[in-house]
Amino acid sequence: MKWLRNILKGATLSTALFIFQACYGTPQDAWYNEGGLAPMSFSLVSRTTGQPLEGISILASEHGTPEREIGVTDANGKCQVEIPYIRNLEGPSLRFSDPSGVYQPIDTTLADLRNRDILIELTAAE
Repeated sequence: MKWLRNILKGATLSTALFIFQACYGTPQDAWYNEGGLAPMSFSLVSRTTGQPLEGISILASEHGTPEREIGVTDANGKCQVEIPYIRNLEGPSLRFSDPSGVYQPIDTTLADLRNRDILIELTAAE
């Protein structure tokens, strides 16, 4: 009788695990988990003309670390980067900087890494 009770316990545990898997699904891709990478794309345009800006550097720093370049915009003003995903914390600080100095740099912090296609407008330097 004891062996029948052990079989029923095992079957009950297996059923509970199966129901948990069915309700919550399989684990998400690594890029959306803690320590993974979140793919982001940026489009940079001139605030006055609306034209795409080529050669704008995208610099990132996380929680006091030195800035490092993570991308440069192409001829269409677009750049795709991968940013480390940190759950429940403020995202990395980004700086969009024009090496030629024609446009003013702009800083931002990404709070929600689910917004993956961001339009940034830069103002001409005076």
